Amino acid sequence: MVRELRTDDVVDLACDLIDIPSVSGDEKAIADAVEARLRRAPHLEVLRDGDAIVARTRLARAHRVLIAGHLDTVPIAGNVPAVRSLVNGIDTVRGRGAVDMLGGVAVALRAALLLTAPKHDVTWVFYDHEEVEASLNGLGRLMRNHPGLLGADFAILAEPTSAHIEGGCNGSVRVIATIPGKAAHSARSWRGDNAIHKAAPVISRIASFGNPTVNVDGLDYRESLLVVAVSGGKAKNVVPDEVELVINYRFAPSKSTDEAIALVTSYFAGTGARIEVDDRSPGARPGADSPIARDFIAHAGAIAEAHGEELRVVAKQGWTDVARFFDLGIPAVNFGPGDPLLAHTDEEAAPAADMTRCLDALLAWLDDKEKE
Repeated sequence: MVRELRTDDVVDLACDLIDIPSVSGDEKAIADAVEARLRRAPHLEVLRDGDAIVARTRLARAHRVLIAGHLDTVPIAGNVPAVRSLVNGIDTVRGRGAVDMLGGVAVALRAALLLTAPKHDVTWVFYDHEEVEASLNGLGRLMRNHPGLLGADFAILAEPTSAHIEGGCNGSVRVIATIPGKAAHSARSWRGDNAIHKAAPVISRIASFGNPTVNVDGLDYRESLLVVAVSGGKAKNVVPDEVELVINYRFAPSKSTDEAIALVTSYFAGTGARIEVDDRSPGARPGADSPIARDFIAHAGAIAEAHGEELRVVAKQGWTDVARFFDLGIPAVNFGPGDPLLAHTDEEAAPAADMTRCLDALLAWLDDKEKE
């Protein structure tokens, strides 16, 4: 039986979504509930692909915007069902997905139902498999299966940002470097070539990289270069004949993945290392300087001020699916309820006010009385 969602209040809706377990690979029940509610909205054209749902207005507006959120969560750890209570005097929803990102999905779904005649045409996307390997990502699958369906002039991804705006995202590459050596008995170590010792100066140079700040289109992105795993050695009395290092480089979106890989590879010059690229995810430039983006930021700023806050527009330091929109030539920003530092934790919780503020911002922006 399909779960009936309470859609009259965004916080109640978030609680209902959290109460439907939707760990990656098990999104059918939540997708069924979202699809059922969207199909009852006469102003929306609805398509389903697997456990991803796309709902669109068809009003022949001059511009189209896309608003997306993923339906899946990381595994549940005793934090379902949702609990709504006062935490330090703040109305808060606690539960798996409250932050990442069922709170944001609730905002988008409530807005999709309310905005029957928005000033821009809107494509609403609710997708599966974001929390697992990129090859399974529902947004990527939609882009492959329906390449014309996701065209837009601007996109918003409901990633948690504490109801502020985070532009673009850093890129990420993961490189596996295998440094060769020569095995020998440790009692006659001079006959061998210790691969682990050869790696030591490389690790030291990587460790000195630090966290440089790179300004891209007015926003500051912090980079990091880390050795995240080391393995080598066959026995306690044998000189290691090879060592494997796994390096993760998070880089500003002004660099391409090829440039990022070249930088990582340069640290291994002269070591004879064998290099394998294990993962490459391009970044996305801020996406906050187009006229549509500036209009959205202005409305979001006015709503923040009405809620007694000053809107922050900063760089997204992690990687998000805004990079997929950037690849399509669509400027995109992250905007959603909840503190991203609480995502995936057992303490995952989002203030109700964040959800209300995000919803108010979308409605103020899109429900302008002066249509295009």
